[in-house]
Amino acid sequence: MKKKLIFSAALVLSLGLAGCGADSSKDDKPKEETKTTASTDKTADKETKSDDVYFKDNEVKIEDLKIKITETKVIPVGEKGNEYGDKPVFAIWYETTNLSDKDIDPTSGWIAVFTAIQDNNPNAVNELEVGSLPDDRFSSSQIEKIKKDGTVENAIAYNLDDLETPVTLVAKKGLMGEELGKQDYPVK
Repeated sequence: MKKKLIFSAALVLSLGLAGCGADSSKDDKPKEETKTTASTDKTADKETKSDDVYFKDNEVKIEDLKIKITETKVIPVGEKGNEYGDKPVFAIWYETTNLSDKDIDPTSGWIAVFTAIQDNNPNAVNELEVGSLPDDRFSSSQIEKIKKDGTVENAIAYNLDDLETPVTLVAKKGLMGEELGKQDYPVK
């Protein structure tokens, strides 16, 4: 029951991050004048945007937050971190940095940005379900608000469907944002 309550609270909080990746080109702020050609301006805009938001080298950065994956591992059923599950889990430890004045906690930040997939179904996308918290050090801090420019550690686990197919983490600019990239993680 506690797991469902925490997950529900995190999901509700993550809805606030849905607009994290909003297109900044729609701002009403005047743009600085430059003496470059239009084609050069477009190239510079693309380079700036790709540097401002990304998913590479185990790190994602969007407008409001940055998440750095520090460790991953598979935890079999019954072992510490997966004592109550009936499937092995893919556990991920990470650090979340709040880059804004918004109310962001490490769990809702993660859920707003990442989806975990095991591509083992030829007919449908197999999104993995969130499992129990794999590290009890974070049981009381996983939904605490992170101060602006503060960094908080946390962990999350996903129930695995098999021990062969890698887990693909897909990062987006918030819940409804565009995809930033994917990274595969082995489960062996």
